[in-house]
Order: sequence, then structure tokens, then C-alpha cells
Amino acid sequence: MKKLVLILTIALTLGVTANASAQESIVEVAVGNEDFTTLVTALKAANLVSALQGDGPFTVFAPTNDAFAKIDSKTLNSLLEQKNQKALANILTYHVIPGKITATDVVAALKKGNGMVELKTLNGQMLTVLEKDGKIWLKDSNGNFSEITTTDVMGSNGVIHVINTVVMPK
Repeated sequence: MKKLVLILTIALTLGVTANASAQESIVEVAVGNEDFTTLVTALKAANLVSALQGDGPFTVFAPTNDAFAKIDSKTLNSLLEQKNQKALANILTYHVIPGKITATDVVAALKKGNGMVELKTLNGQMLTVLEKDGKIWLKDSNGNFSEITTTDVMGSNGVIHVINTVVMPK
């Protein structure tokens, strides 16, 4: 009986937590996660916070702090400057797909597309999703890869998939 109560308590807690996060926008979810501090800083610098707090729905491939750390620090700091706001916005909107695409949707599209599918990003360029070595990857316009490490972090206006490398548009 104690095990059943414990299981029900855990399930209820997880359900409440999942429901609470679904009430937050994808930006609010990112702000509340310490792994996305660089992303949040970049969104603010690019003046994209209000846009991504809109109704959506959006699918965001969100780079972690470690993903941003792979970029040369001088280059990253330069991108965060006001004079480079347009270039930064171009990079960040390359990480956003209009519509809500869950992991299940991605897997179904990959099966239909023989292991590969192209998605049009908010900046108008294409981002390729593919299955390789039993994992799901993004391939950017320059031929670089980023692994999707966590899927289906739900927000009220879309979904976040966590990636381990910043993807770059042309």
C-alpha cells in the first residue's frame, strides 16, 4: 500500500509540474532553466523575447549554455552587441520552426522521409532533421550537426527541443 501511495504521489506531482510548465510560454520555460541563460541573454539582445511569448505555436531548438560555449567567446560577445542585433536575430530565428512539432511528429516525418526531413525556419532558411547512429540530429545550412538531446519540453505556446550545438544559417 505504501508503494502505491508513493507511486500515486510521484505521478500526481509530475502531472502538476508538467501542467504548471505548460502554462508558461517557451520563453518563460527557458528563463526558468539555468541551462539556457546564454540563450535568454541572446533573445533579449536580439529583441525576440516578446515575439516568442506570442501565441505561436513555435518549435524551438534551444541551444544550452554548453552549446553556446562552443562558439568562440569573442564572436559570441560581438553577436550580443547592439550593432549586431540583426545578425543575432537571424541566427536565433534559424532555431525556430512555426508550429508545434513534438518528438512523435519528428519520428513520423523521418519515417516518411526515409530518415531525413527538411523544416523551414522562421528566418526562411531550411534546417534538416535526420536520424543517424540511433539519434536525432539537426544539420544546418553549412553542413554542421547538432544532436537533439532532450525533447518535448512543453510551453503554453509551443515546444522546446534541447540541442548541444548552435546551428548556423548561411
